[in-house]
Amino acid sequence: MTGLATEWSWTGAVLGIVLLAGLSLIVAGLPARRRPTLDDRLEPYLRDTPRPSSLLASAAPARGPFGFGELLAPYVARVGSVIERVLGGAPSVVRRQLRAGRAADVERFRAEQVLWGTLGGLAGLVTTGLVAVSRQRLSVPVLVLTTLICVGLGVVLRDNALSVSARRREVRMLNEFPTIAELLALAVSAGEGATGALERVCRLSHGELSGELRRCLADARAGANLPTALQGLADRTGLMSLSRFVDGIVVAVARVTVSTITEIPCSKQTTRAARRLPLRSSESVACVHASETKQALVV
Repeated sequence: MTGLATEWSWTGAVLGIVLLAGLSLIVAGLPARRRPTLDDRLEPYLRDTPRPSSLLASAAPARGPFGFGELLAPYVARVGSVIERVLGGAPSVVRRQLRAGRAADVERFRAEQVLWGTLGGLAGLVTTGLVAVSRQRLSVPVLVLTTLICVGLGVVLRDNALSVSARRREVRMLNEFPTIAELLALAVSAGEGATGALERVCRLSHGELSGELRRCLADARAGANLPTALQGLADRTGLMSLSRFVDGIVVAVARVTVSTITEIPCSKQTTRAARRLPLRSSESVACVHASETKQALVV
């Protein structure tokens, strides 16, 4: 008799998993595994302000049901650090996060990759188990190999999802670019300065590009000068046309020739044409406008 009942016992598998989980928790809770790190030991001596009373501290948000988030957070961080050492590419992750309009947080992204990989591994494990039940036969090497492949696919899919999110946001910004440039030219033609024109455009428009301009104005109000804030916009985006456009405005503001900003391009015909063209063609048209803007501003 070579059926599944003689080769595989689901009760034994569940008991083995529970036993392994219990032993893992016992080992993780040993005093040798809970030694304070160097940061924990140095933190009391490097703190600028005294620690406030715990009675005044607000309650931390719940991290998962039944406290599982708090329990698994250190292990997720460790696995994320392993993924970082194996895959690397932290600067690329930061650039894509900024292009996607998110805060630069590599550790959070690695934790999300761990979660996606875990879900992929569970999906592979369930799929292999269902196939084994249907065929009344189970191959442990196939089970392990399929689970590992699904884990790798989950990690790669999270990385690909970030790239797709960044590209989609760039497409939206590129579609908004001709309208924003035209509104900016109209505002400056009406007598507004560079900062006033940007504020007026931000009040009248909504979208990804206008949100980036609001961030530039917020940085300028926080103490940074306007050229530095605009240069941050060019560094965060991956669009060459927008970078050239920002460079033209930076040159105009640096030379204090706000009146020359009236030469900002994007006529009605070319603006409508840029909207009808695909991404690459639209970006090439916008690059031409940006180069013309820069020449007009420098003159």
